[in-house]
Amino acid sequence: MKQDWKGPLRFGAVLFGLYLAVHYWGWLSALALTAVSAGFPLLLGAVIAYAVNILMSMYEGWYFPNAKRQAVIKSRRLVCLLLAYASLVGIVLLIVRMILPELIQSVTLLLQELAPLLQKLSIKINENQEQLAALSGLFAADGTVNWQELATKAINFLLAGLGGVMGSLMALISTTISAAFTAIVSIIFSIYLLMDKETLSRQCTLVLHTYLNPIWYRRLLYFLSTLHNCFRRFVVGQCTEAVILGLLCMGGMLLFQFPYASMVGTLIGFTALIPVAGAYIGAGVGAFMIFTVSPIKALLFLLFISVLQQLEGNLIYPKVVGSSIGLPGIWVLAAVTIGGGVLGIGGMLLAVPLAAALYQMLRDDVARRNP
Repeated sequence: MKQDWKGPLRFGAVLFGLYLAVHYWGWLSALALTAVSAGFPLLLGAVIAYAVNILMSMYEGWYFPNAKRQAVIKSRRLVCLLLAYASLVGIVLLIVRMILPELIQSVTLLLQELAPLLQKLSIKINENQEQLAALSGLFAADGTVNWQELATKAINFLLAGLGGVMGSLMALISTTISAAFTAIVSIIFSIYLLMDKETLSRQCTLVLHTYLNPIWYRRLLYFLSTLHNCFRRFVVGQCTEAVILGLLCMGGMLLFQFPYASMVGTLIGFTALIPVAGAYIGAGVGAFMIFTVSPIKALLFLLFISVLQQLEGNLIYPKVVGSSIGLPGIWVLAAVTIGGGVLGIGGMLLAVPLAAALYQMLRDDVARRNP
């Protein structure tokens, strides 16, 4: 009787792998963090490419879909790619154009309100300048300036603060250069991915088909296809939900006669792209701006946005996003809660489409087992 040795061998290999993972966990985790940090620009570029591809694919469907000329067909990818990036940049510039002037006006108004208070404080300080200077040792007993003491204090202050200022300045410059480099590399990498996405997809499919068992190959393709569809519908649903929330906020502010209605509504709609918590970020900025006009209205606005956020988080978001990805509202709420608790904002963004993919695969498997 021929013995089957492959099963025990695989089981032993899995146990040995788990032992190595547990025993060398610190070293492996440090190596993984280093690899992720080194490849972060490429990972970010892949995320950007995935998001831009949704808009680019829509434009490709509109760009002379029945064209026969090779010049039009060859230009489709480049033109639609440029249109997708131009659309995103235009949306960001439009939002900044709507928000920044109003924000500057609010800060200016706040400074104008503080100016009389600062002037009174300055007068009070000037009135007590002689007493404060005498206490600090900058003036001698006869009222003359103690130049030696003044020079000593100035030198000590410069020596103490120069190192910190230079360190902070160098850290700021380094962070800015690093962020700019990461953004440039990510955008360039995303462009390469989008321009050659069919070739890359064909190459990856060929590699998987060559080295994987046919059963595992089909299962992996099914999993990736389901995950892609869920993520795509999630992005579209998230954008739709953000627009709905922004319009509701703007309409409510106009109804209750809050200032800066259009600007705050736009800001909250933009920040609502972050699930659940995003609207609160926009609400903080909006409350600050309304506070410069009326503190009472700022408090009423916070009450209004709290009610609206509860309505959005428990009713609108599960219905809009859940229906777009085929996930019931209760599981959307559960996924956002668990994902946010584990990985924060990133977990909120990933948990919903992952839960939708698992839900769909489980539903398909149950239907297959119970015909």
